[in-house]
Amino acid sequence: MKIMKLAAIAGITLFLSGCGPDEKDQTSIKMWVAPNITQEVYWGEIVKEWNSNPANRKVEFTSIPAAGSSEEAIMNALASGTEPDISTNIFIGFAKQLSELKQLTDYSKMPGFQTLTETRHMGKTISNWQFNGQQTVIPIYISPVLYWWRSDLLAAQGFDHVPTSYDEIYTLSERIALTQKGYSLQLTSGKNWWDRWFDFIPLYYAAADGRPYIQDKESAFDNESGLEALNFMAKMFANKWTSYDFTTADDPLAAGMVLGAMRGPWDIERYQKQFPEVLKDIRIGPMPTQSGAPGANTMADSKGIVMFSTSKVQSDAWKFIQWVYSDPKHDLRWLELTGMPPAREDLQSNPVFSDYLQQHPLVNDIVSYVPKAVPPAAVTKTVEVQRTMTQMIEKLMFENNAVPDALHQSSQEIDKILEQ
Repeated sequence: MKIMKLAAIAGITLFLSGCGPDEKDQTSIKMWVAPNITQEVYWGEIVKEWNSNPANRKVEFTSIPAAGSSEEAIMNALASGTEPDISTNIFIGFAKQLSELKQLTDYSKMPGFQTLTETRHMGKTISNWQFNGQQTVIPIYISPVLYWWRSDLLAAQGFDHVPTSYDEIYTLSERIALTQKGYSLQLTSGKNWWDRWFDFIPLYYAAADGRPYIQDKESAFDNESGLEALNFMAKMFANKWTSYDFTTADDPLAAGMVLGAMRGPWDIERYQKQFPEVLKDIRIGPMPTQSGAPGANTMADSKGIVMFSTSKVQSDAWKFIQWVYSDPKHDLRWLELTGMPPAREDLQSNPVFSDYLQQHPLVNDIVSYVPKAVPPAAVTKTVEVQRTMTQMIEKLMFENNAVPDALHQSSQEIDKILEQ
């Protein structure tokens, strides 16, 4: 709270100081950022540096207003005409929805867009965020969802490496079952729609070599890869090697209730504060697959920055965005504060990041998976689609549905949703 108060005071001071008679006008660039303390600190530093140049139109930033979700807050603002000029914290499905509603500016038509793409080394990455030939969002970060393993607990079960195949996890699970203490994995992340980003979807990407689970407005996971991923989940639940009932208050990995769990880069900071001794034993591993071959794909938890088409200061807002993302030192600072890899393809080859990655081996391990991290499907009905996936998983656990039947039924339900 103390940091936030100081940041707020600094932001107000900077905003007011930028409204003098020499300013071309008193309209600032209004910016919303994720309601997250580390991201607010980051943008506070960036905005302070930008605003220190009298030639720049001042940026005034605030966190996205409190609501049920960032998406709800932004939709409410659009309905009432109180939206900002630019906003961060936009996931790919919401970006697609806003694009279809004609609410976003096409960056590809702005001067210097291609130069920025090349300067930031994000050509391949940014192509995943194109909708109907338009580039209405620029990804800020790519956080590969990966398995974290307790190396101390693995060693106690005779494993000197992280498991990478289903069979290895089955073997590990059988050994733990003999002791009747705990589970091998936290396989599912929860019962909410967004939790599918951290269980079935990355497992499917790994089995399918990164191929989409939705394509051309149709489900695309009722196939051999979908069966592999769902059979793995079904076997883990059927043998009671995992649980669906870990509470949000628990961290079963830190507590030693499980040996492995899907986690994101943002969890490093949390573990440093809450479980520093446990963090020393954490090892990063890929999404498991049937073969266990190296190079498995996973899902990228990723958010971007958009500019609203109603903005009256688009030219200056674009200059600000260009300035932020044309300097790798800004991306380095993002990495230092948030632990989440910036959306660029040169993290392990650019000397700007070398010292930091050498000093933070866990972050370096995570960064190595960035090229294999695929964003979620760009669909406007993400919530409905992933609620159907949740029902698919629960049918396996509570209704003993056959895996092919549950997979096929979920696929058909999603097709109906996407037809609407």
